[in-house]
Amino acid sequence: MNLKKSKANFGTAPVFFTAISTILGAIMFLRFGYAVGSVGFIGTLGIIAFANLVTLPTAMAIAEIATNQKVEGGGEYYIISRSFGINVGAAIGIALYFSQAISVAFYTIAFAEAFGPVLDFINTEYGLSITDKRLISLPAVLILSYVMIKKGADIGMKALYIVVAVLFLSLVLFFMGNTTYSTNLEALDWNLRVDNPDSFFLVFAIVFPAFTGMTAGVGLSGDLKNPKKSIPLGTLAATICGMIIYVFIAYKLAISANPDDLAGNQLIMSDIALWGPIIPIGLACATISSALGSIMVAPRTLQALAADRVFPIPYMNRWISKGRPVTNDPFNATIVTSVIAILFVSIGDVNAVAEIISMFFMITYGSLCLISFLQHFAADPSYRPSFRSKWYISLFGAILCVYLMFQMNAPYAIISVTLMTLIYFFVTYTSKNKEGLAKIFQGVIFQLSRRLQVFLQKAEKGEDNWRPSVICISSDFFKRPTAFQFMRWISHRYGFGTYIHYINGYFSKDSHEKSKDQLSRLLKISDASKSNVYIDTLISPSFTSAVAQAMQLPSVSGKEVNMILFEYSKKQKETLNEIIENFTLT
Repeated sequence: MNLKKSKANFGTAPVFFTAISTILGAIMFLRFGYAVGSVGFIGTLGIIAFANLVTLPTAMAIAEIATNQKVEGGGEYYIISRSFGINVGAAIGIALYFSQAISVAFYTIAFAEAFGPVLDFINTEYGLSITDKRLISLPAVLILSYVMIKKGADIGMKALYIVVAVLFLSLVLFFMGNTTYSTNLEALDWNLRVDNPDSFFLVFAIVFPAFTGMTAGVGLSGDLKNPKKSIPLGTLAATICGMIIYVFIAYKLAISANPDDLAGNQLIMSDIALWGPIIPIGLACATISSALGSIMVAPRTLQALAADRVFPIPYMNRWISKGRPVTNDPFNATIVTSVIAILFVSIGDVNAVAEIISMFFMITYGSLCLISFLQHFAADPSYRPSFRSKWYISLFGAILCVYLMFQMNAPYAIISVTLMTLIYFFVTYTSKNKEGLAKIFQGVIFQLSRRLQVFLQKAEKGEDNWRPSVICISSDFFKRPTAFQFMRWISHRYGFGTYIHYINGYFSKDSHEKSKDQLSRLLKISDASKSNVYIDTLISPSFTSAVAQAMQLPSVSGKEVNMILFEYSKKQKETLNEIIENFTLT
């Protein structure tokens, strides 16, 4: 199934605005003051730096991979699955989908936090005691789901532009604000923080979802006119803009309030802004925009998974992948996503959900960076992106993702990796015709093998490091496999064995097909016997020419052949005569 709309009409702007509105979302308003108060201004700069050491390599990897291939619906899942294979892509894609679906709940819960001042006013004015913000978050997620199911992505994008405008206004008024603390501040203490603060990596784990929105726009890949242009430009622009804005926000917070107020007051930005009410309004807009972005992206990931038939039930794949006529908006996948979001809104906690989201996004980002690194190392001729990252940047991003996962929460990291592994084996078991881990490393192993063989050829040869490099030429493998068994013993550990199955005749289309068929049979037998013998076939008009050709070829080790093994049957004297006649060639 083609997940692309029949007429894609989105440009670069939706990618940028979807990403930047998710970056500048709930965490910025609710938890960034807590970060500055807990680890100080210098520690917050460290969090921003660490986060962008992950997000920038990932954004560059996405830009690179997206400009190498035709990117259709499914965003990050599509990129991973078409680079790593469906099995690996599904394992990461399913986890990615759940993190996106849970993000809808996370942002909706945060949206309800914006109504704290309203509830306080109602409770004070009317003598009530309404504290359960699910009274707001549950109706909100129901309305959001209804709008997306009925109207699709177009209405979501129209609302997104309004939301971004309000978000921009709230930031302008925040930076224009002033406080008594800032007026009396003589010099900024870069390391000022609360007593007994939370650890750096715990704060990082809670704050990191603020930076995960940079890939939100990638999920719109199937709705873009030119994904190869819009994804790199929109994603990188949002990532860099978000990083710069967060540095200024951290500075403004540090000079505007003391650490206790920053860490203890979720809406401290409201006390700093020129007009306080704009912050809850901005929070509501930012969180609802992030929820909109997530509920647009998550169903498209699920739809792409179902279109690749990764689920074991065919009817489930057909039903989930079904979209609206003409636009192919993921109608059924949106219903499933809405149900998951409602469940997590009912039972979820903001901080706990933030840590879960961080883990799954870290796995996704690490995978994208790893794809970029492996593609560089493999030197695949078909890999020709118009935008290129650097291999060491991608490798650094992948390693840092793994490191930060275990630093943030080791049990969560172990559970996440275990879950990925279980999903991979399950998908591999239920869809055996799909490519698995082998696709990741084929090009890398090929390049490594090539470089090692060139190195061995150039290395000085001495008597001290001699080892057998044996070649055997025989046409009677299927009659007498004893020579092959002997080769297994020679090449078990210390030597190198190359078994040539000789086919008498001239090279032609028919003889070539015959050689391919016999090589396939030989490889199956070799695999069953777990041998380390390299096997090939050779078509030649005479045994003499076959020996002459084989002796001039290097062995599987890349080194010259220093032994040849002949075999014959006592019942076939003519074979022995052929060997004697050609013995002088060796």
